[in-house]
Amino acid sequence: MTFRQLKEIFLTIFKWILICTLTGLFSGSASAFFLVSLEYVTQFRIQHDWIIWFLPVGGFLVGLSYYYWGESVAKGNNLLLEEYENPKEVIPFKMAPLVLSGTLLTHLFGGSAGREGTAVQMGGAIADQFTKLFNLDNSERKILLILGISAGFASVFGTPLAGAVFALEVLYFSKINLKSTLLSFVVAYAAYFTVEFWKVKHTHYSIPIIPELSFSSLFYTLIVGLLSGLAALLFARSTHLWGTLFSKTIKYPPFRPAIGGIILAIAIGGFGFTQFSGLGIPFIVDSFYHPNEWYDFLLKILFTGFTLGAGFKGGEVTPLFFIGAALGSALFIIIPMPIAFLAGLGFVAVFSGATHTPVACTIMGMELFGIQPGIFIALACTIAYFSSGSVGIYKSQIVKGAKYKLYQKLQRKQLENL
Repeated sequence: MTFRQLKEIFLTIFKWILICTLTGLFSGSASAFFLVSLEYVTQFRIQHDWIIWFLPVGGFLVGLSYYYWGESVAKGNNLLLEEYENPKEVIPFKMAPLVLSGTLLTHLFGGSAGREGTAVQMGGAIADQFTKLFNLDNSERKILLILGISAGFASVFGTPLAGAVFALEVLYFSKINLKSTLLSFVVAYAAYFTVEFWKVKHTHYSIPIIPELSFSSLFYTLIVGLLSGLAALLFARSTHLWGTLFSKTIKYPPFRPAIGGIILAIAIGGFGFTQFSGLGIPFIVDSFYHPNEWYDFLLKILFTGFTLGAGFKGGEVTPLFFIGAALGSALFIIIPMPIAFLAGLGFVAVFSGATHTPVACTIMGMELFGIQPGIFIALACTIAYFSSGSVGIYKSQIVKGAKYKLYQKLQRKQLENL
């Protein structure tokens, strides 16, 4: 190997380490600011519950901002997936401040939404700006998008291993090379430690009692996974349904979240469903200790699907945690297993089904709850993954692998029976 070749290798390594470091620092700092701001607006809403009646105003502001300034980034996470599959143009940096402000307005006034989508979009927009700075080609730009998703996810949830794998898995593993895999882990930890540096805390969950490995415990885990997959299917389909319905019936986009806000304000404020506003983290934590009503997870599906379908901003993942924990907690009445264990299984399994990412969700479950329940988590996530249908929360996600083959085979059998 010549000196020139060694020099090129060194410069390439230095370039990507620098990109990972900068992406991690900027994305992690953006997530830290977002988490602190989100906590502030959440506490303000809780202390001033009358603000729910201004949800239509907040919705109109979100709608106006995207209609006049954010049309090119309105697809959100789907834009990142589309640009990865078919690179065209660098994602405008304005995606970051638009989704940040839109999400804070949604949570301030009481919409039911999450935070993952915001962090991932900020991370993707930040990372993609290095395309021009370092004069990267399309194949290298794909790596940037992986880095942005990894940094955003890892920093907002405090799960660097799951964040790195999620970025790879959601973009379909077979198209990922060793280089992007290693860099995804580097940037995930860079973003994670940046949030730690800013002393921003993440919510901690625990499963104090793990059942023994037996036929019955595996069978009950399978049942939880199956029901979680069906819940994920219902959530994804309902969110897409509300989005289509609003688009077809209300032609002027800013009116969609405004009218949706009126309906949500009446439903949440008028009928006392305030526990379904915002992230619902106190409700999630409580699910690990006290059984929920059987319909709580269905109401969260309804409110979150309606909120996002109407055009409000935010993520889907924390609501999926809510739905899964509520479902698992409710099953405690009929399944003879510890309540925290059931809530924890539902917590990650519904997420797995809705995003087609069983590996990342299994890793996330072990990061959050420890390695001891790992085999149960893996089983629940895998079953939920296979039972959640072919369409997840991200319309532009390309589903391949074992699930794709299974559904193709089932589809062929249906056609043969016609």
